[in-house]
Amino acid sequence: MATPPRARTPQAVLFACGQNAIRSPMAESLLRQMFPHALYVRSAGVRKGELDPFAVAVMAELGQDISKHKPKTFEDLDDWEGLNFDLIITLAPEAHHKALELTRTVAADVEYWPTRDPTGIEGNREQKLEAYREVCDGLLLRIRKRFAKGGAASG
Repeated sequence: MATPPRARTPQAVLFACGQNAIRSPMAESLLRQMFPHALYVRSAGVRKGELDPFAVAVMAELGQDISKHKPKTFEDLDDWEGLNFDLIITLAPEAHHKALELTRTVAADVEYWPTRDPTGIEGNREQKLEAYREVCDGLLLRIRKRFAKGGAASG
């Protein structure tokens, strides 16, 4: 009856996490670079945080500049442009609960990709950067698998 989420190619994707400061801006940038004209991509958080400088540094290593990203909430997005997304990918439990709440009024598929928050890592600058790189690498793998052209993801 209903097409499973994986079978459909979304036109508009929202990545969501707790504060829209690390994981969701990374994922937004990664997917946008992969499909610059084919997909509409945004990110949001349950609460508004401050853009994390380690996230900016790790993305710069990949040649992606997220330094001008302004963290926003679901409500900010709704006020500015509406929540017209086919797919909401949540990266944190609180964002997943928020997205599921939204599906009462928004016709979107929701996928949960549990993604570790790297801010709790102790250590020197390089150890912290490595934790952020691991998050970024994990997101990149999931994005490639989920959005592979020609359904290569179902192999």
